[in-house]
Amino acid sequence: MINEKSQKSIRRQKALSERLQKISKSKFYLIQDEVFKYFGLFCTILGIAVLIVFLFNLFVTAGSRIDWGFLTNLPSRRAAKAGIYTAWVGTLWILVLTTIIALPIGIAAGVYLEEYNKKNRFSSLLEVNIANLAGVPSIVYGLLGLELFARFIGTGESLLTGALTLALLILPVIIVSTREALKTVPYTIREASYALGATKWQTIWNQVLPASLSGIFTGMILALSRAVGETAPLIVIGALAFVPFVPTSVFDSFTVLPIQIFNWVSRPQKEFSVNAAAAIIVLLSITFMMNGIAVYLRHRWQKKIKW
Repeated sequence: MINEKSQKSIRRQKALSERLQKISKSKFYLIQDEVFKYFGLFCTILGIAVLIVFLFNLFVTAGSRIDWGFLTNLPSRRAAKAGIYTAWVGTLWILVLTTIIALPIGIAAGVYLEEYNKKNRFSSLLEVNIANLAGVPSIVYGLLGLELFARFIGTGESLLTGALTLALLILPVIIVSTREALKTVPYTIREASYALGATKWQTIWNQVLPASLSGIFTGMILALSRAVGETAPLIVIGALAFVPFVPTSVFDSFTVLPIQIFNWVSRPQKEFSVNAAAAIIVLLSITFMMNGIAVYLRHRWQKKIKW
């Protein structure tokens, strides 16, 4: 009897100690969650604060410099008369052409790799290489565009060469984001479409793609935001720092806002630094406007999806 009582007491003590350990572990995890939450909140507030300070400094430095003349004047050696007309028009040309080239190809490649491609060693190697290409330095794409488009194909130092080069730069991002967006669509949607007699392409076109457009737009936002600020590949292919005319076709020479900003910052006069700050504000405005349009379209498509 004594042994049985001692064994029961030992079991109770073990059970009690196990419960206490579980309670202490759960409290520890709760503390970890709270610490991580506040750390993430602190990092977010810090990033927003730095951005606000940066924007405030830009507006204080060059807010008064932005006027209609600054937006419509051609480049000049005199800072007071210099404008960004050719630069922001070239930037819009590059963005539109890059989107037209890269978006259909990137989405089509993502759909093929996710929906049609058979899983084998070659496809695995292809997927790994596409993911790795997203981290290749942009100047490498500039060298590729210089040799492939400017020299081999013969497009020269033109808008088309710049758009094709930047399209290669952002293609991996669009392909990867398209595949991830397609994976978020439940497979039951496909099965229901097949059960109603739809073909694979009809299912993808009418069900899968509309349901994944919000994720695809997110990838497009990230890709174009990277492309709009790239300077190195455009300098390599021959984009000019001083262009006294507005491009009227895809085969004309061009410049973009990042190159114009770099040109002004490299000059010793303080007035050109003020011009560069004003051009940065315009570039940020174009980026925010472009992202706002993409976010609006993404939100609009999300409303149409009802599962």
